Order: sequence, then structure tokens, then C-alpha cells
Amino acid sequence: MGAHGVKAVFFDLDNTLVDTAAAGRRAIEEGLSRLLQVIKALQSKHHYGEGEARLICDKVQAKLLKECHDPAKMCITDLRISHWEEAIQETTGGEANRHLAAECYFLWKTTRLQHLTLSEDTRGMLTELRKGLHLLLLTNGDKQTQREKIEACGCQPYFDAIVVGGEQKEEKPAPSIFHYCCNLLGVHPAECVMVGDSLDTDIQGGLNAGLQATVWLNKAMTTPVDISPVPHYIISSVLDLPAVLQKMEHKINSKLGTDSTASGNE
Repeated sequence: MGAHGVKAVFFDLDNTLVDTAAAGRRAIEEGLSRLLQVIKALQSKHHYGEGEARLICDKVQAKLLKECHDPAKMCITDLRISHWEEAIQETTGGEANRHLAAECYFLWKTTRLQHLTLSEDTRGMLTELRKGLHLLLLTNGDKQTQREKIEACGCQPYFDAIVVGGEQKEEKPAPSIFHYCCNLLGVHPAECVMVGDSLDTDIQGGLNAGLQATVWLNKAMTTPVDISPVPHYIISSVLDLPAVLQKMEHKINSKLGTDSTASGNE
């Protein structure tokens, strides 16, 4: 990219570069039989069936989707053990069992991390892009949880910098975290592109910060008519990004050529 084009690309992590949601579902599916063994072993008085174990897992998934975490009040580990504790009690009744909940949580967490991978195609794309651009990973979330994911998928070598929202004063979509990223790379917001799956955080944040472009990863490609905020580009796979960047470069070069011609005719 030229001096007037894109110099840096910011990537979201969860469900953009790595399929966190799918990893969580696989963790539940693979962990069901082991979870059932754990429950039976720790609560020999109760012989839960697979249906009850699955219901517990479903309840935990629902709690994760609605999760609001304040690190000043509770660490993420305690919060998520509480999810399991509540789900087990809601399903089976009786007294709360923190020990059982902790066993279930760490089983789920370990299995999920094992499934968080950066695909070979994605690794190849990042390697190629980094030959001409600065790349930065920008993810919201608890610092411990996100750093564990980053370590698990081994994405550090592909980025010039990694910024975790939970380690900053503000997270996406606040402009401050985007400007912090720009300062890290020594670039201006108008030279940067944000790529992510969340309209509320990735796209709105990129717009708030005045980035050159936002690219929404919409795997379903079923775009609502009244989509808001409106991204500059929409892709169905992160692997489509290089084509978008080429299109942007072509537009910039065309505009520069038009401006140059107009200036010469004056």
C-alpha cells in the first residue's frame, strides 16, 4: 500500500480469526460423557442421566451469552465456576456444590482451549499481509481469558502488537483503545482498517475512531435491511480480506490519478 493508503489492519480475535463459539460447542459435546462421569463420581447419591448433564451445559452456555464481568468485583474463574454451580443447582436441586462446579468448569475450559486454532489458511494470509502492512490483534474481554486464548491458538508471531481490552482503561467501541493501537504502530487512524464480527464493538469502534475503513465479518451473509452501524465492507470469510484491501488500494490509486489529471489541467 502506498503512503496514502492502508498502513495497518486491526483484527478482532473471537469469531473472527478463531471460531470461539464453535470451540465452545465442541467442548460441550466432547465433554458431555466426561462431565457425566465427573458428576456421578462426585455426587454418588445422584445418578444423573445424559439429558440432565446436557441441560446443565445448555444453562451454562446461556449464562455465558449474558455474562457481565466486572474484574474489580470478581475474577473470571470465580464467575464462571458460579455459572456451573448455578446451572447444576437449577437442574438437580439440592445444595450448591462448588467443588463439582469447579471440576466441570476446568474440564470445559481445557477442552475449549484445545479447539482454539488458527487455520493454516489464516496463518498464510496473515503472513502475506504482514509483508506490506502492520498487523495488530485487538480483542475485548478479561485479560486472563483472552491471553489464554491467544496462547492456545499461537497467533503471537503473526502480529506486530496485541492489545487486550481488559488491560486498558476502555474497550471497543471506545475511540481511546483504537487510538492507543495507532500510537503503538506509529500510524494515523485514517491509515487503518478494523476487521471484526461485531457491529457494536468492532465496526462502531472503528467508525468512532475515524479509521479509514471497517470490514464486517458476517459469516451468515444475511444482512438486515436496516443494518446499523453501516460497515464500509462486508465479507463472509476473513480470507476475503486481501481482495477488499486490493479494492481499496485500486480506489485510492484511481482517485490520486484523477486528482493529478485535474491538477494538470488547471
